[in-house]
Amino acid sequence: MQLNSFPSILAQAAPAAPQNPVMAFLPMILLVVVFYFILIRPQQKRAKQQRIMLEALKSGDEVVTAAGIVGTVITVKDKTVTLRSGDAKFEVTKGSVTEIIDAGVPAKA
Repeated sequence: MQLNSFPSILAQAAPAAPQNPVMAFLPMILLVVVFYFILIRPQQKRAKQQRIMLEALKSGDEVVTAAGIVGTVITVKDKTVTLRSGDAKFEVTKGSVTEIIDAGVPAKA
């Protein structure tokens, strides 16, 4: 085998370019669709559930924060929530509330 015949062998082995430009982008389109259903859509659903949960937050609910603090909601403001946990009373952002454990009766301040 001669060295100068190597490019001609490679040219014969290379696949032909697709005739339809849509077929060339089909793998990329499928990849975007898969990413949407695996990553983007579930994240949007979780964000919607979190937003609904925070809108339903009321005084007396027992909640868990992102830091793992379990407390009872005393007051709910626009962007913050006042919690009582044990002997402590503190204010956290609404976004840090991750779960409502028990929807209770309104607590007395």
